Amino acid sequence: MALGRTFSVAVTGIDGILVEIEADVGRGLPGVHVVGLPDAALQESRDRVRAAVNNSGQSWPASKVVLALSPATLPKVGSVYDLALACAVLGAAKVVPPGLLASTVLVGELALDGRVRSVRGVLPAVLAARGAGWTRVVVPQDSLAEAGLVGGIEVLGAAHLRQVIEWLSHRCTLPEPMPIRPGPEPRYGDLADVVGQSEARWALEVAAAGAHHLMFTGPPGIGKTMLAGRLPGLLPPLTEGQALEVTAVHSVAGTLTAECPLITTAPFIAPHHTTSVAALVGGGSGMARPGAVSRAHHGVLFLDECAEMSVRVLEALRTPLEDGEVRIARRDGVARYPARFQLVLAANPCPCASPRTADCVCAPNARRRYLGKLSGPLLDRVDLRLSMQPAATGMLTDDVGETTEVVRGRVTAARQAAAERWSEFGWQTNAEVPGSALRQRFRLEREALIPIERALRRGGITARGADRILRLAWTLGDLEGRMSPGPECVASAMSFREQGSGV
Repeated sequence: MALGRTFSVAVTGIDGILVEIEADVGRGLPGVHVVGLPDAALQESRDRVRAAVNNSGQSWPASKVVLALSPATLPKVGSVYDLALACAVLGAAKVVPPGLLASTVLVGELALDGRVRSVRGVLPAVLAARGAGWTRVVVPQDSLAEAGLVGGIEVLGAAHLRQVIEWLSHRCTLPEPMPIRPGPEPRYGDLADVVGQSEARWALEVAAAGAHHLMFTGPPGIGKTMLAGRLPGLLPPLTEGQALEVTAVHSVAGTLTAECPLITTAPFIAPHHTTSVAALVGGGSGMARPGAVSRAHHGVLFLDECAEMSVRVLEALRTPLEDGEVRIARRDGVARYPARFQLVLAANPCPCASPRTADCVCAPNARRRYLGKLSGPLLDRVDLRLSMQPAATGMLTDDVGETTEVVRGRVTAARQAAAERWSEFGWQTNAEVPGSALRQRFRLEREALIPIERALRRGGITARGADRILRLAWTLGDLEGRMSPGPECVASAMSFREQGSGV
């Protein structure tokens, strides 16, 4: 009897768990048995691994082979364990020495000819290996740039199983990641392209400064989509920690490219209005994959024509907006994905979407039903609501508005002021501050709070709405360079919510 041992990583959501793989080559009829809750893809790895070993110049043991993956109670999903399985068998057969195997985590899928193919979730797998105290990891060569984003651990790449065998036998070296070259900056268009709509431009700036949720309503062609598409250009670059979080989500989703392995700018995700709940929040069979809300983490989720979306899809946004993450239970376990995004909604005022209100042919009940899909609890989580009107005369002759670069300067200064104020509490933007902190530790002067108290007494706003008004007031104060928002900031914040009271 001979025993080989290797290690790999099971990725659940964006969290990784180290998996110990044991190979037992002993007496019995030739065959391969995989135990440890493998899924269908892992069961099929028996044939892939055996063919890869044979086509790499080695012989598969002509006896019974038992492959055990531990923890035994953890469901194992996918082909990420192929490379580790092959090396465990080769270690048990004494083809490779156990020295490097005992201190290396192996990640990768094997082709029948022995090539090491890339897999989803390499970045969170390497992060998990580093977090567990490992000092070395071998990944597919195509994923080397992505894995190299993680510091504090030796990352090596392999293009073929034959290379790994030679390296384990101390007869060659494996390539290390090269320095990452910054990818091209995404182009979102300039804010100066939006003609007129000064109030909407101001609302967009306020939303960007405090990471607030925003909703535009108005007739078609008025500039709702143009404004939303320019919001990412106003946001500051992601911090190193945020970039790794966002990149890890896109790694699991399979949307990373070798040319741009690190996402450093706020993502902009705009699903179609026919999208499903699973596509928006995440889902799939086996282990759930990240949806649009997670791919928009630390970025913008834009739902155009939101009134055309199904009620179930819209209501699925309520928990991510409140918690900043989604937890999706499927057959193979519960996946947790971050989802702290900035929501932008855009909708026409009625089904006919007439450019002029006087030309509307919709019955009053039809208008109410159309925007009635947006429930009160969902709208209560939207900080700014703006009803846009057609641009007045002079839109072709007036001076061009401020550019994205100018507005981004004010947004960056406001965000820096907020980050410095909340730094000791771990909050980055005003939108993250709990309402309890704004009502107690950072309570505004009594004169500023009187309008909010009146609105609460007459039922005009909810307690959640009051907290969001306070967050918005702090953002308005930051844009004006104030140490603390005054009564006029609170009044302006309330006006942004009252504009959407008829939605």
